[in-house]
Amino acid sequence: MTSQEEGTVERVSAQEAADAGGGELEPRAETLPSFDGSGGGGAVEPAAEPAPRGRRRGMRTALIAACAVVIAAAAVGAASGAFGGGGGQADASAPTGPPATAKVQRTTLTSSQTMDGQLGYGDTSAVQAPSSGASGSSQSGQSAQGGGSASAAGIVTWMPSDGDTITRGKPVYKVNQQSVPLLYGSVPLYRTLSPGSSGSDVKMLEQNLRALGYKGFTVDSTYDSDTAAAVEKWQGDLGRTETGEVKVGDAVVASGARRVAKAGLAIGDTLAGNVLTWTGTDRVISVDLPVQYADLAKKGGESTVTLPDNSTVTAVVTDIGTPTSSGNASGSGSSDSGGSSGSAGSGSSNATLPVELKVKDTKKLGSYQAAAVSVEFASGVRSNVLAVPISALYALPHGGYAVEVVTGTKTEYRKVTLGMFGNGMVEVSGTGITAGTVVGVPK
Repeated sequence: MTSQEEGTVERVSAQEAADAGGGELEPRAETLPSFDGSGGGGAVEPAAEPAPRGRRRGMRTALIAACAVVIAAAAVGAASGAFGGGGGQADASAPTGPPATAKVQRTTLTSSQTMDGQLGYGDTSAVQAPSSGASGSSQSGQSAQGGGSASAAGIVTWMPSDGDTITRGKPVYKVNQQSVPLLYGSVPLYRTLSPGSSGSDVKMLEQNLRALGYKGFTVDSTYDSDTAAAVEKWQGDLGRTETGEVKVGDAVVASGARRVAKAGLAIGDTLAGNVLTWTGTDRVISVDLPVQYADLAKKGGESTVTLPDNSTVTAVVTDIGTPTSSGNASGSGSSDSGGSSGSAGSGSSNATLPVELKVKDTKKLGSYQAAAVSVEFASGVRSNVLAVPISALYALPHGGYAVEVVTGTKTEYRKVTLGMFGNGMVEVSGTGITAGTVVGVPK
């Protein structure tokens, strides 16, 4: 731009920075008088405020989050002079200083994207009553009255309360006054176990017996007389008839301790259907990540979680599930246009990836049991770069950006090239821009 050309230099707000960095808000800027010193040059009108939007599940960049505060809050003083054609440095200084200053920093920038999440105990699963007579053996004819398996039809005589934690060996429920305890493992009881049985389910049972303190047998995959003797002792301690056999429904198997979410049956009900639902015992963060941002979540990756009181905790990605569809994407049947049965919507656009994160220091969660949270996923990192606050940027009349460099009592505008946005700052480079350079910013 020559000294004869007129234009305005515009203070860039966080919204324009977000727009430049991939955000969704329209730019908004403060303007300076034209460079010809007339004070009557073509000032740029500020863009209208973007219409407010409610909280939604999906991407909100960290830069857009900064837009809650309009950085360019106060008008800046008049400036005169022009940018040099080659070096990008102003030929003249502004007559007044900026309202505040900051220094160019050499730092590491991290760009991020923020998603809506939910603090809780994770997904629920149901404990179902065993089907009537389901023992997996021809010897399944014994009824509960005969002192056999609790899998036979019966009456619920005890249930845990919502929020209770159930650990290994403790009752999940009682039917006909017989405890149905929790065992840890991955193989459910799907058949009757008795002397002569072998397999991974036998080993699972023996591992639990040993963990509960029973001895006198070898933990292996074979159910022998020693195993049967240990089972009889276990059954006696549970107040059960000592048969030395374990039938379907005599215990419930889960991966570890469980927390009761909601009881499905009440005392006096016939044992049938969903007995209760439960979750894990650790508070976790759940995020439904739009599939187009699946690369943000990596197992072992750390994220920053903002709680309702604006405090933050660090969480680690521990599980990434299978993409699922939401909204009308899963709908079946004919569309209004008379098409054949099938999806009524575009499933791919609504597909999400369930991501679970574990908080590193759960004490920082305080008393929160369930709450809406924000989860910040890192999307890029640049080290050893020069950066200034986003609010230090000015938009040039014919494109590009500048910063107001302060030297003593003088100021001048120097053109800069932008790099990564992150942490409320932006990477800059340009003539005369070094670590420690003082630049103007709004108060």
